[in-house]
Amino acid sequence: MKFMLPPLTVAWMLQAAVYALIIFRAGRNDWPNVAAVLLSLLVLLLAAALVLTMLKRQESPLSTASVVGVVAFVFGVAGLSALRIPISYVALSACAPMFCAGLAVSNYLLQRANCHRVGLLEFEDAAEIVQQFPFSLPLISFETPCLRAFDKVLIDTAAHQSPEYSAAVTRLYMSGFEVVPWSYHLERVTGRAKIEEFDVSDLVFRPDQIYYAFVKRTIDIASVIVLLPIAIPVATIIWTYIRLLDGGPSLFIQERRGFAGSSFRMYKFRTMRKGTEAGATQADDGRILPGCKILRQLRLDELPQLLNILKGEMSWIGPRPVSLEIAEALEQRLPQYVNRQLVPPGLSGWAQVKLGYTSDLDQEVTKLSFDLYYIKHMSFDLDLLILIKTARTVLWRIGAL
Repeated sequence: MKFMLPPLTVAWMLQAAVYALIIFRAGRNDWPNVAAVLLSLLVLLLAAALVLTMLKRQESPLSTASVVGVVAFVFGVAGLSALRIPISYVALSACAPMFCAGLAVSNYLLQRANCHRVGLLEFEDAAEIVQQFPFSLPLISFETPCLRAFDKVLIDTAAHQSPEYSAAVTRLYMSGFEVVPWSYHLERVTGRAKIEEFDVSDLVFRPDQIYYAFVKRTIDIASVIVLLPIAIPVATIIWTYIRLLDGGPSLFIQERRGFAGSSFRMYKFRTMRKGTEAGATQADDGRILPGCKILRQLRLDELPQLLNILKGEMSWIGPRPVSLEIAEALEQRLPQYVNRQLVPPGLSGWAQVKLGYTSDLDQEVTKLSFDLYYIKHMSFDLDLLILIKTARTVLWRIGAL
């Protein structure tokens, strides 16, 4: 719970400031009623946070917290109305996003903290497995003192799901421990899937993933339409600038590998001098047109890909599309590479925010492990995390040459 208190405190203080300001501007002076509402919001926040701490295994902590937050907020407003306490629905509507955001951030921090309160149940090869984790992972047994200090117990599916251990592992489940295979937990904490072990038959999408896959296309279209009034004038200025600086064409068009093995024409603004686009980009590359380096750093050269999103060839988030030449080379080298095509390619992706720009086939193989992780764990939460990391990259202007 201590990990949740800082964001919850900030969220409540913001709500208190917003609610009091709106009440003040409305000319009301019933401050005892205001105090009652603010106290109720604080109690609701803490109660919702307590509910979240009792939900042991959460695949999507941001979405889970948001749902719990909405339910708690609605019940809170209904309770205040039932008690006939004068409230401002306008002010409460303004507080609702902060209420849910505070819960989402606090729950995310709690889940991250719980990831480190983990122990690996001893078995023959346990010492080798521990070395694969990016943090210190203690080995535990059923006789380990203070076993309750751990939230999660990792098991080996081959060693521990056997008659010798089955009764003891069942007792762990019944005692409230979260028991998961160590390979699954390693995948979650590293954000990578093992390429050689990835198999399409292992993909068992949860209902929320299936629903989100349908909703995602609607989100893509709606967000592009919302951005068009800003994107069109900016794109027009960039198109004109490149045209005046280096002549036409202003667009760079390349065939890329798309969804289900298809190919499509991906659009970008041309930021290099005509005839010099071949080859990987280097630091301080002299081929880049004057003023266009900042376009690349801010990802403004990718504005034309909004058209690819509207056409359904791309999504906002997904594995970054590669050229047909690279795709064919890697498909011959790695049979698992075709699995990137299980979802539409994206303007940004998990591999891109984790590794940034890649310039050779070996780095593309490394990116594949992140792309396969995204395909297995695709969710609104993961897409939102990628969006936040992408925004951070753009604001700090890193990861693009």
